[in-house]
Amino acid sequence: MYEIKNDDFYNYIKQYDSDPEYHLVGEVDYHLLKDDKPYEGLQSHREALIVVFDHLTENSTKDQKIIRERCGDDIADQFSPSVYDIDKAHPTPLSPNELFYCPNIVKIDYYGNVFYDAEWMPNDENFGTTVPYWYALMEPVHGRNNKPEDFKKVNEVLFPNGIDVLDIYEWTTDWSDFFDDGHEWYGACCWTIYDKTLSRYVVMLVSATD
Repeated sequence: MYEIKNDDFYNYIKQYDSDPEYHLVGEVDYHLLKDDKPYEGLQSHREALIVVFDHLTENSTKDQKIIRERCGDDIADQFSPSVYDIDKAHPTPLSPNELFYCPNIVKIDYYGNVFYDAEWMPNDENFGTTVPYWYALMEPVHGRNNKPEDFKKVNEVLFPNGIDVLDIYEWTTDWSDFFDDGHEWYGACCWTIYDKTLSRYVVMLVSATD
């Protein structure tokens, strides 16, 4: 299995974040993958996670090396390379309707705060836990807030043949320090999706703090 380097979806979402090193919309980091082997259900989803987190670990090691060369050992030692233990990752199957639920905007107040007709809303009890996909895309920590139409269009481009053809798993987030920022405040999420019509995997990650 390998990550797709160029895809029309990546080009489309540059309007939301132009950084070439990341593929972000809101707080959602997208990774697209292909496999030369036949789809093997949950095992293939786990392999997709391994490929993505091997890549993240490799990049964090390179980043630490660059910091060491530019700033010295004292600064570099404050940035440990990412680690993960895939054996601790536990999946739960999700229906497409659960993941892709999108609320409507009820009102926007004088200060720009957006109110939705959703049952889930951030509060002191759910900070640092899993947030809904719609919230991670539409309500980032900083910068541009996206609308329901953005959520729907991004997913139409990502899954052009519809969501009924998708196998989806939501994973726990206690198996990699990648998710530490999200556990601290905003929330941490990990989803793997297999599109049966495109034979393509999508790994979506969320981890953000203020």
